[in-house]
Amino acid sequence: MTTQMNRRVLVCGGAGFLGSNLCERLLGDGHEVLCADNFVTSDPRNIRHLTGHRRFKFIFHDILQPLDAEVDDIYNLACPASPVHYQADPVRTLITSVRGAHNMLRLAQRINARILQASTSEVYGDPAIHPQSEDYWGHVNPIGPRACYDEGKRCAETLFLDYHRQQGLRVMVARIFNTYGPRMQINDGRVVSNFIVQALSNGPITIYGDGSQTRSFCYVDDLIEGLLAFMDAPDEVTGPINLGNPHEVTVAELAKLIIELTGSRSRVVYRSLPHDDPTRRCPDIRLAKRYLHWRPQVSLNEGLKKTIDYFDRVLRDGAHTSAVDVIALRPVVASVSKT
Repeated sequence: MTTQMNRRVLVCGGAGFLGSNLCERLLGDGHEVLCADNFVTSDPRNIRHLTGHRRFKFIFHDILQPLDAEVDDIYNLACPASPVHYQADPVRTLITSVRGAHNMLRLAQRINARILQASTSEVYGDPAIHPQSEDYWGHVNPIGPRACYDEGKRCAETLFLDYHRQQGLRVMVARIFNTYGPRMQINDGRVVSNFIVQALSNGPITIYGDGSQTRSFCYVDDLIEGLLAFMDAPDEVTGPINLGNPHEVTVAELAKLIIELTGSRSRVVYRSLPHDDPTRRCPDIRLAKRYLHWRPQVSLNEGLKKTIDYFDRVLRDGAHTSAVDVIALRPVVASVSKT
């Protein structure tokens, strides 16, 4: 499913892992794309190949500040999404989730745009029910080291649904489960990227805990399809709706599979489980099937092979973001109006 043709779309966090894949797909579907990012946790290389496209505009912008733009649709993906990044500055993470969401909601209200919030499975915390359905309120530690992200996203969801109820704004809230694929950062601390980089270097693969904890991994192309389907849904479909792959695997099984697919000589080592790390995480996607006619299509083996190929190229190239990359993409645009 693809979005309606000839729309003008703002992607906040558009140079990130999910954002850059979304920008690319929107351009492929014929839309005009405004990509807003401040490169705090994203990479200019993710959108370098898009900068010459006639329907692509980049805006160097932090959503902690208001943005003036004339668009039809807004995707709010702007927030650090891995523990390594969101715990590095927890105060900023929380404020970005809440104030950033508020700024984008105010923009959507002023221009009467549809707006989608990228929420997260982290709103379920360390869940007590499995799989997690959208009517489950979660089991979150509100004062723990992960709370800056978990509670920030929960509060953003509240803002979105309150704007819908109070202002009649057309909103969508997508709860995104573990997603992986090309353009993940090499040092983002997530289990898929960690294992692949360690395996490709034949170094020890680090499992935190005993490896019995489970995750459900959704390939990025499937996740993007889900976001587009959600944006296309009728206005009354606000969510929250889970987007993820319900195929559950243990962390130990994931490590074994990546070792096999890379032909690595890595051995597995075990470390203590981080505080508040969930032991199980798996989406109930019945609402996505019913309202979005969406379900993931890419198998874990297929997706991992593509992701391994990507990381192998990155490691062989030894490419790193430079100041030149950032400066070249840094035209500060305060207002973007339709022409």
